[in-house]
Amino acid sequence: MCLILMKIVIVMAYHIPKHLADLPIYHKAEEIFVLSRSIASYLHQDLCGLKPDGSEDNNIYFSGDIIQQSESLVPEILKAEQERHTDNKHKHIHALNRLTQTLYRNCRRLERSHSDGKDFIPILRRELKNFKRLQRSWMLSL
Repeated sequence: MCLILMKIVIVMAYHIPKHLADLPIYHKAEEIFVLSRSIASYLHQDLCGLKPDGSEDNNIYFSGDIIQQSESLVPEILKAEQERHTDNKHKHIHALNRLTQTLYRNCRRLERSHSDGKDFIPILRRELKNFKRLQRSWMLSL
């Protein structure tokens, strides 16, 4: 049910042509978004409390970052696909590479957090590796 609602939100936010919605990289980006959102909400419960000294856990910000970065994957794919000029396509491809690297880096940071939810981070990292493979073959098709 949650996956269906997320897809509706993504489709409503962006006009997605039929041929783009069939791309494997597009589907993997959607999966990463749903997965990162689920993991972040799980982590949030453990990380939102204050430490005994009254300070907050800085890792809570990384959980928000993975949501924002994973949410930006689909728009960058769409922009690269719809762009006519090669230079502009490469700009969006480069932005997608940066997002993927930053997302992977934030996952590594979250693995060092003091939360039970960190056990789910390797799943997201594995999906990011699959996304990178799809990304390489997708870039050749542009």
